[in-house]
Amino acid sequence: MQTVKWGSIGCGDVMEVKSGPAFQNIEHSQLHAVMRRQGALSRDFAERHQVPHWFNDASDLINDPEVNAIYIATPPDSHLHYTRMAAQAGKPVYVEKPMANSYAECLEMISVCEQHQVPLFVAYYRRALPRFLKVKEILDSGQLGELETVNVKLLQRPKKLDVSGGSNWRVQPEIAGCGYFCDLASHIFDLLQYLLGEVTSASGSTANTGGYYEAEDMVQAEFEFESGLKGSGLWDFNASQDLDRTEIIGTLGKIAFTFFAEADVTLTTKADTQHFVIPNPVHIQQPLIQLIVDELRGKGTCPSTGESAARTNRIMDQILHRL
Repeated sequence: MQTVKWGSIGCGDVMEVKSGPAFQNIEHSQLHAVMRRQGALSRDFAERHQVPHWFNDASDLINDPEVNAIYIATPPDSHLHYTRMAAQAGKPVYVEKPMANSYAECLEMISVCEQHQVPLFVAYYRRALPRFLKVKEILDSGQLGELETVNVKLLQRPKKLDVSGGSNWRVQPEIAGCGYFCDLASHIFDLLQYLLGEVTSASGSTANTGGYYEAEDMVQAEFEFESGLKGSGLWDFNASQDLDRTEIIGTLGKIAFTFFAEADVTLTTKADTQHFVIPNPVHIQQPLIQLIVDELRGKGTCPSTGESAARTNRIMDQILHRL
């Protein structure tokens, strides 16, 4: 491809800042068309962001002859459906995370893209963010010695929308796969595998302590990497405080960082403690989208694929006792 001309199925919140402007900012990339079932909202987005075309039907966008790559920015329950449509049209797919509502659906997405010989990328953009590349650099350097444990804690106070009983698709399992665990832990497990290798086994327990919605609001998990390194995690979305902290501990030191909050990466060894201040880019998906555009133009490879993303869904399904 000389220029990657994107068509986006969905143009909601994630498109406003995280991804939409990035398609326009990257050289040899263009956001050519957007689609939303409510045509007025699709048109509004197109006009505000100088997007040439808008649609209210996904088939029309996918079959636009000028669109040569599809971005799926919809809730997870529709990812398989739209991936199938795009692949059958012979167009590369970039899909939001979580990749799908289950590991089985992920495998179907991989299969249909292989059948039609189109690449499949997933929006696990932390694999390309400078802060987490610094974490990977430190881990790969051996400064921590032999790695011993990984500890993840993500605590959040209940959201006002949920307490008030408002509609929220992120806590509707039939749309989101489960609750906030699927939405946020997917980022965590994907990046941990990028940093430390494949997670080969996982188990866990769930609870609903707040009763604000049907999905679980607390998950505890144990998991093991292919190397034998063991990890544990707690995700509590009905907590009394907010806490985002992950520690990777080795025989010679430890590294601590956050997944979602803006905070330093802290490296502690016997010699000293170092703090690395590495802010995220304004359009947080831009570094990963750059790698996708490069690969589609034959100039590199993107580290977030259907195969790597499916492994994250497998882990979550194991923890949720769905496998």
